[in-house]
Amino acid sequence: MMTNCAKIRSAEYFHGLRSVVGERNINEKEEITMKKVVATTNAPGAIGPYSQAIVAGDNMFISGQLPINPATGELAEACIKAQTKQSLENIKAILESEGLSMKNVVKTTVLMQNIGDFAAMNDVYAEYFTEECPARAAYEVAKLPKGALVEIEAIAYVK
Repeated sequence: MMTNCAKIRSAEYFHGLRSVVGERNINEKEEITMKKVVATTNAPGAIGPYSQAIVAGDNMFISGQLPINPATGELAEACIKAQTKQSLENIKAILESEGLSMKNVVKTTVLMQNIGDFAAMNDVYAEYFTEECPARAAYEVAKLPKGALVEIEAIAYVK
């Protein structure tokens, strides 16, 4: 049995839904695209059950990019600068596959095996974000996949 509180919430939900869908028949069969999977061969393919990126609404969510060269499938040279550059090149390739650029990036998260590498990582990062830099968080983590020194994820504004 539905409580009065649940009835009120249910009514509010359907009223809100009606506002969102307008006067159209809620039972109408129609395809509404909520998200788009982004994939390019110019960046390494996903190494698990995830997408390189997803466009949802006005945002593109780019999965963490390991410093893997998409042409060889191998990690970049074992130094933080080379690996940061490769991770950012992978992000750039994913953005470009949708007609975007690094200027569209609004947020990044940088995961590093050693936070002591922050300054060297930041030197390379600054070459890719020169004005109106995105918000950023950077963390040291115990271990990254494939023994990488860095992994970077990003959120970009699409419109």
